[in-house]
Amino acid sequence: MKQINLQKIQIKLRNKFIKSGVKMVGPETIFFSEDTKIGKNVVIYAYVVIGKKVKIGNNVKINSFSHLENCKIENKVDVGPYARIRPGTTLKEGSKVGNFVEIKKSSIGKGSKVNHLSYIGDSQIGKNVNIGAGTITCNYDGVKKSKTKIKNNVFIGSNSSLVAPVTINENSIVGAGSVITKNVKKKSLALTRASQIEVSNYKRKVK
Repeated sequence: MKQINLQKIQIKLRNKFIKSGVKMVGPETIFFSEDTKIGKNVVIYAYVVIGKKVKIGNNVKINSFSHLENCKIENKVDVGPYARIRPGTTLKEGSKVGNFVEIKKSSIGKGSKVNHLSYIGDSQIGKNVNIGAGTITCNYDGVKKSKTKIKNNVFIGSNSSLVAPVTINENSIVGAGSVITKNVKKKSLALTRASQIEVSNYKRKVK
């Protein structure tokens, strides 16, 4: 009986949002909470779950298999596919969170991009920041959680680890594959990477 009532609630919510102008692809696979707020010109694709306390602005696209909970999505934001937006997160205007990205208790600044395969936790990210694939903010040391701050116009190279607490200041670059444990100054390149070794005419030993 309870399951039937939940199904009725979902049908009611879907119809409500469709009537308000929300475009849905596969609406029967999309789940809302009763307190969900959605703006104008929003598109939601199949298999999206929207948990409690989610506010979505105007001109937003939520791609398939994304999960949102207790977060704020401002105008012109693109989410997913396969994105998880956890409680305490704000995605500011024009930002993009791509496939297989998890954001927890963080602010993603205006026009910033976290395009794929990254974890951003307990972080404050400024405007026009690019976070490369495979980037991790190491926010938990086993005892306490610490904050990562990434200021405006920063470029973080792919497969980087930012060990909190740490601040990457404005207009800086973190080279791909780096492990950053100290603050990075403005307009700097930070790079922690072993030198490449090449052995000419190398022959692999065989048994």
